[in-house]
This record gives sequence, structure tokens and C-alpha cells, in this order.
Amino acid sequence: MNLQHKPIERRRFLTGVLSAAVLAPLGGSLASCAAGGGGTSSGPTGAVSDTNPFGMADNSTIDAVIFKGGYGIDYANYAGNLLQKNHSGTTAKISASTNIAQELQPRFVGGNPPDLIDDSGANLIGINTILSQLEDLNSVINAKNLEGTVIKDTLYPGVLAPGTFGDKLAAINYVLTVFALWYSASLFDQNGWTVPKTWDEMLALGEKAKAQGKYLFVWGKEAATYYLELAIASAIKEGGDEVRLALDNLQPNCWSHPAVQSVLTALEKIIKAGYVKPGGSGTQFTAAQAQWIHDEAAILYPSGSWIENEMKAQTAPGFKLTGAPAPTVTTNSKLPYEALHSAAAEAYIVPSQGKNVPGGKELLRTMLSKDAATNFAKTELASTIVKGTVPADGFGSTALVSQTKMLDAAKDKVFTWGFVDVYGMNKDLLVVWNSFLDGTSDVPTVTANMQKITDKVRNDPSITKVQVK
Repeated sequence: MNLQHKPIERRRFLTGVLSAAVLAPLGGSLASCAAGGGGTSSGPTGAVSDTNPFGMADNSTIDAVIFKGGYGIDYANYAGNLLQKNHSGTTAKISASTNIAQELQPRFVGGNPPDLIDDSGANLIGINTILSQLEDLNSVINAKNLEGTVIKDTLYPGVLAPGTFGDKLAAINYVLTVFALWYSASLFDQNGWTVPKTWDEMLALGEKAKAQGKYLFVWGKEAATYYLELAIASAIKEGGDEVRLALDNLQPNCWSHPAVQSVLTALEKIIKAGYVKPGGSGTQFTAAQAQWIHDEAAILYPSGSWIENEMKAQTAPGFKLTGAPAPTVTTNSKLPYEALHSAAAEAYIVPSQGKNVPGGKELLRTMLSKDAATNFAKTELASTIVKGTVPADGFGSTALVSQTKMLDAAKDKVFTWGFVDVYGMNKDLLVVWNSFLDGTSDVPTVTANMQKITDKVRNDPSITKVQVK
């Protein structure tokens, strides 16, 4: 896996909106190919009831195309089989795709798109370019799930924001990604260490780790910006929404905000103290992650919750993978320590021109049931946006248990941002952050370089800007 593409693929759907400039070549062709309006298909319909809230016709076929990425399509097949049991005679046809945009563009142009699409992967359709051709999915979240509870009441806070455009819920992002500092609880218990809640505590832990012949952090060249994610999360917690908005909206001097500077300064102290394993800019990212999760040469690593599946084969025996929120700078930060960077991914859409729009919605309703969402958590070791689907033992995954605990502790203090991926900054930022982590740069230099990258985007009239509120 090439991380220069994969993290963007993972995070792109956390942003909620994408740059129209990036998507224009494909979006333009799709936007003009079919009548929009978000109205339901004129295909056959059936009786409306609590168990058939969208009036799906009996003995109908549902055409769903699912991105075959890290999560595969087995979870969608499970939901399809569940739907078929509940609606005798109905067929849920689940097809896999590794290139959603390229493979589905001809179907949109021809006016016969699938009934349900997982608009994911590196080559996505671009939801904001085909809004008029998509169903409003508020009807789905206002319906009852298979267990009889209104779906919107079963979801984690804020998870619908990425798919909401104005008053229209154009997409429902199904998988919940939690960004955290990951560590081995068994190693920490063995050494009597506690997870640092502030950067001062982090620095002190680095000294303790060094005494045990270990580093605090390790990184690989393609994943240097994982530490940028950690820094941004910490700065938003320290300085509040004004930091998030300044960065997301590409404001002048946004990287000079006091909260951002305080985090960068704290991280620089750790680098200068020698608590970061040298040579990361010349190390492939999975090799660096193996130094942490297999060799235990380092004790902390910032990443999204995909890290468990990604490194499953190389995880050391007895390594109790556990996550913790990003630290704050002070104990009186604008957001509490428990505040969390988390967002939904895997955007599901229902095209209005599908032959079985009610069926597409019904399959999505089935996926949002406790039954199907629990199956996803169990098989993929990741949470969906549906609450209460991970048991106390996390299906044997300490990482999954910790994700649930972090989300529960954060409550409504969950946040995200999107500017890095919306404007394609990651490639340039990798260069800046490899130098910073290597110790060949300093806070003024990394600040100036990041501002230069940001200003270039802001001042480019060919790039459509996304205003974040």
C-alpha cells in the first residue's frame, strides 16, 4: 500500500465536501447527464409500512455497487442477505468495484445508475457535483431500523455532517474512524506508565521511555503527516473552534495561531530531546510502524483506527493495542482532554434515477440496523456510525474497546477538518514534516513552509474554495 495515496483515500470522506476544482472533469459530465431534483424513481412501488417504509415493491431487485477497499464487501452481502430474509422474493445484487467513478460514469450518463452506491476509494464520483441527481436521505434516518428505533436516534453525534449539503442529506457515511495515540496497554502496565494528557507529561514520558532503551515516537516517510494530524487535533483542543476554522478556511497566518505554535513548540522539544527514533524520512511507513507495534522500539504512534487491521500480521504477541486522545498543551484548554478527532467515512448515496430507489433506501436502512452494524464491527474490527454495536470485550479487540470508550467519553466534543485532503496538500506537507521530525527544521521554518503551501492554494483563483462553518 502506498501511503501517499491511502491516507488521502481514508480521510477524504471525513471532510464532508470536496474541492469542485478537483472533481470538475468528472462532475461536469455527470451533472449534465440526467434530470435531477431528488425525486423518487418512477419504478414499481409497494405498500408503505413500518417494515417497508419506502414502499419497496415485492419481488424486486436492488442493484448496489460497493467499493472493494480495506473493508471488502462481505458486510454489504450480510446486509443484503438480511434484507432478503425480511422481504421474501426480493434480490439484493451486490457488486464490487475498485474504481467507482470510472466504472459508474457510463451508467450515470445512460440514466441507469445503481440503486445504492458506496462512493469511496481514491477515484470517487464527487457528491457535491451531482447533488441534484441524489435522493435526500433524511427519509432514511427518520425511518425506524429493523429493531424498531428511529435511525437518527441510534447514531453517534455529528456523523451526518459530512454528507449534508444545505438542508439535504445527500450521503450517509457508514464507518466511523477514530484518530488517536495508539500504544500497548500491557507495555504501559508493565512499566507503570500512564498515558500523557498534556505535552509536558509527554516530554516526561519520553525520558522514562529512553531510560528503558525505547523511543517515544517513530515515523515513516510516507506517514510523516500523521504527526501533523496529531498536532492539529491538539491545537484545536487547546484553542477551540477558531483554530479549526482558521485552518479549514485557509486564513492568512493560520499556522501562527498561538495554539498551533504552542503544540509545534512542544513537539520540537521532544524531537530535540532525542525521543523520536531517527531515520524516519528514509524508512518505509509499514517498516516504521513495525518498529513500534512488533519490536516495541517506540511506545506511541498517532494514527486512525485502521491501524489494527493494517498491522495485524506484525503485531507483537501480548500487545494490547489501545487508543487515547491527543494531548492538550495546558489543563485549561478550550476543549477538554476527552475531545476527539473522529469522523465518518464510506459515503453511501442513492441516485434518483435508479430503477429501484425504494430498494436502495431499504438496503441502506438494513445496513443501519443494529444487526448489520454489529456484524460490521465484529468482522472488520471497526465501528460504524451506529452506537451500541460493540460489546464490552470488543470481540476480543482491545483497540475496538478503547475506540468505544473514547467516543463515549468525548460525547458531543467530536471534531474534524478537511483542508489537507480537500486541496490536495498532503504531498507537499510530507516534505515539510519529514524535515521537522528529522530535526533539520525548526518551528519558524515548518510554520513558514506550511503557510506558504496554504497561501498558494488560497491565492489560486482556479481552485474552488470551500467555506467551512
